[in-house]
Amino acid sequence: MNSPNANLPTLAVTPGEPAGIGPDLCVQIAQHDLPCKLIVVADREMLQERARLLRLPLKITDYSSMVEVEHKNFSLQVLHIPLAEPAIPGKLDPANARYVLKTLDRAVEGCINGEFDAMVTAPVHKGIINDGGIAFTGHTEYLAQFTNSRVVMMLVGGGMRVTLATTHLPLKNVAAAITREILEQKLHIIQDDLITRFAIPRPRIAVAGLNPHAGESGHLGREEIDIIIPSLDKLRAAGMDVIGPLPADTLFNPSKLKNYDCIFAMYHDQGLPVLKHASFGAGVNVTLGLPIIRTSVDHGTALDLAATGRADPGSLLAAIEMAAMLAGKRDSRLQLNR
Repeated sequence: MNSPNANLPTLAVTPGEPAGIGPDLCVQIAQHDLPCKLIVVADREMLQERARLLRLPLKITDYSSMVEVEHKNFSLQVLHIPLAEPAIPGKLDPANARYVLKTLDRAVEGCINGEFDAMVTAPVHKGIINDGGIAFTGHTEYLAQFTNSRVVMMLVGGGMRVTLATTHLPLKNVAAAITREILEQKLHIIQDDLITRFAIPRPRIAVAGLNPHAGESGHLGREEIDIIIPSLDKLRAAGMDVIGPLPADTLFNPSKLKNYDCIFAMYHDQGLPVLKHASFGAGVNVTLGLPIIRTSVDHGTALDLAATGRADPGSLLAAIEMAAMLAGKRDSRLQLNR
């Protein structure tokens, strides 16, 4: 007889920064029923110690690709990657920067070779990775480089899907980074993934302007006239349903949101504050354009909460559910295409 878990997707989870709440969240989700088979790519002793500090039951089983993965409450299967130095909750250590990236590398490799169906990431600390001598701007950019992919960051939550033209850039550099080529490339990625991963046959994508009032006919900036409008006209001529550019200050009105499947914002803090206000603690970060499925939490490392028991696992649980859902849709597409 088949195991009751036989048809569940297998997800790899990386706990991120070892001094933050990522390890706590992994211990906490072990207490839940999950819609998947789960492998945590981490230092096993760190997880066991964090469970002790949190006073939560946890049985760790070493992961083997040769053994059927089963999820059981109060237990985790762990693919052991050793820390360089013991993790102290709340205290960053640049010596562990390479450990964090090794966990990501192993999870990506497992997804590429079919060992895992998707990966889910807990938050990393960009600053300490850079302090460890490694140039790093974020998960999204790192995974894009690792897989040689062009990607788009999407946040899902509060009844919204918000995507970004630019991600982790200083505000003074945003306008120069927005080109016709970038906009067209990213909107194609968004369109393709909304169709293939989210099963939306004809996505309606609302595009924000860069400037206040979408440039006010050129009086508040010409980026809309010179770059955004020509790009959208070209995409519309090719059959895409893109609306805009629209003023960002009214774009997120609920009466308008119901008309769109996705919002395309020009920069990080134009699109994400609204979504995080509506869904913080339950939002999900999805990287579009990768050859693998990757989801993540919508929050940071919260060093002050590490090992206190006050971290909320809601966003990680939502990211796991989203990854399992996307993996299921992928499997359905493969079945249909055979």
